[in-house]
This record gives sequence, structure tokens and C-alpha cells, in this order.
Amino acid sequence: MQVIQPQKSQHFVEIGPGEAALTRPLLPKVGQLDLIEIDFDLHDKLRQWLGSAPHWRLHPVDALTFDYHALVASGSHQPELRMVGNLPYNISTPLLFHLAQFHQQIIDMHFMLQKEVVERICASPGHKTFGRLSVMMQYACHTQALFDVGPENFTPPPKVNSAIVRLVPRRTRSLKARDVDHFSKLVKQAFSQKRKTLKNTLKPMAGLEMFEALDISPQQRAEQCSVEEFIRMSNFLSQTAPS
Repeated sequence: MQVIQPQKSQHFVEIGPGEAALTRPLLPKVGQLDLIEIDFDLHDKLRQWLGSAPHWRLHPVDALTFDYHALVASGSHQPELRMVGNLPYNISTPLLFHLAQFHQQIIDMHFMLQKEVVERICASPGHKTFGRLSVMMQYACHTQALFDVGPENFTPPPKVNSAIVRLVPRRTRSLKARDVDHFSKLVKQAFSQKRKTLKNTLKPMAGLEMFEALDISPQQRAEQCSVEEFIRMSNFLSQTAPS
């Protein structure tokens, strides 16, 4: 809770509250709390644990498809949602991609994830864990691995280590993708065969003239490229593509 530092004036969204281990201490400290929980077996228990406080709502929806913009006050153009949760490991990556679409509505996100996923999110170019998730999350957010959480903190203890990550959506950046959908497709294509060079993986999308124009080596692999280089490649291709 010290890491999150909730305030009475703030609007929180918890994904997957489960048995309310985080929810119960969080509720008295915030102005509004929305819970995203698809497991109907937990709904009555959550209502019993949290009582009739007027400032919390339960949404029986799939976190992977939910429109988080619907939680923002009508007409608001300012980010106001703070996201928290112990994300299910089996859906954490697609869920993070989904949440990235709502960066304009989100102040920050604090999630407990499998440690391996946190390492991938925060990895630097050239590291073996640097991949598509690294590029897309670092494009959308400032990323920070905060601390590890060992298996002994859970009952029953899982077979993997966990970690807490902080994600703060970027409000400005020196270089933006001209077409975010194209940027996403380019990154996905580049990492589709990680052991191959960019010249080969991007062959369906780009020719050697792109690498020459941008002074990027076609012989390097995707994991060696910076986020900015991916943006430059996408902008070059989307600008030169026939209309």
C-alpha cells in the first residue's frame, strides 16, 4: 500500500480482486473503487466482505474485453483511473496490451505479475528478454520493476516468483508513431522469428531502402533495436506507403 499511496480523492480500478486481500485495505483509502471480477462465485463473498459502502462497484465482466473508458466521468478529458491488481498469469500479456489502449484515461498502473513478465516489460534492447511486450509497453508507458514477491507469501505457494511493476502512461514523447496500428504490426512482424535478422523478418513490409534511409543495420535482430528505431521504421513505411 505504501508503494501505491492511495488518496481519498482518487478513482481506483482493481482487476481480479479474488478474495479481497488488497481490496479490503484499499477501499477505506480511496474515493471510488471499481472491481473487475468475472468469477460469479466470488461476487456474493465480495459483497459480504466489503459491505454497503457507496463508493465501490462490482463489474461482472471479462477484463480482457472491458471498455475502461466507461468508468471515466462523462466529458472528462483528464486521466483519472489508477489501476491495481494481482493479474492472472495466463492472461497478463494480452491484458496489458488491452489496457495500453486506454492510456489517456489512466494515471498509473501497479500490478503483481509473474517475475518473468515484469523482466520482459522492463528489459533493455540487447537483453535476451527484450521483445514485443517490452517495445509496446515502453512505447505506451514509463516502466519500473519495484520489488519481487516470493512464493512463500502465498497459500498455497506457486511454483513461480512474482514481482510488482509500475506503469505510468506517457503523456508526451519526442518521437511518436504516425500510425499506432502500423507500429504494432511492424513490431509483431519483427519479433515473429527472433533469431532472424530484420532484413528477413521485415521482408514482407520493408526493403533495403528503408534501412539505408534510416541508417539502421538490416543485419541486426529485433531484440537489438531500440523503441525509437521501431518508431522511425514504422513512420518511414507508413509515410511512403501508397494511399
